[in-house]
Amino acid sequence: MALPVELSPHAAIDLEEIAEYIAEDDAVAAERWVERLIARAARVGLYPRSGREVPELGDATVREVFLGNYRIVYKLESARVLVLKFVEGHQRLKRR
Repeated sequence: MALPVELSPHAAIDLEEIAEYIAEDDAVAAERWVERLIARAARVGLYPRSGREVPELGDATVREVFLGNYRIVYKLESARVLVLKFVEGHQRLKRR
């Protein structure tokens, strides 16, 4: 059974910033890319453990999948998957 996938406020802001950045060159491409990121995140609900643990965090419940050079970081919760961040691949995450 698939888990619902929800975006955290931080993840929603990340998507807005990604869209704005790409839209500077091509608004249509920005919209398509954000749609692809959302679709990839939604698929995590089908196989929540398919992503790897985020190496720099060391928390088995915080995992990531990739789309292009973007990391989609999510937390496994009992009844849902919460997308925490959309991050360019070269950026490291910090513990909060």
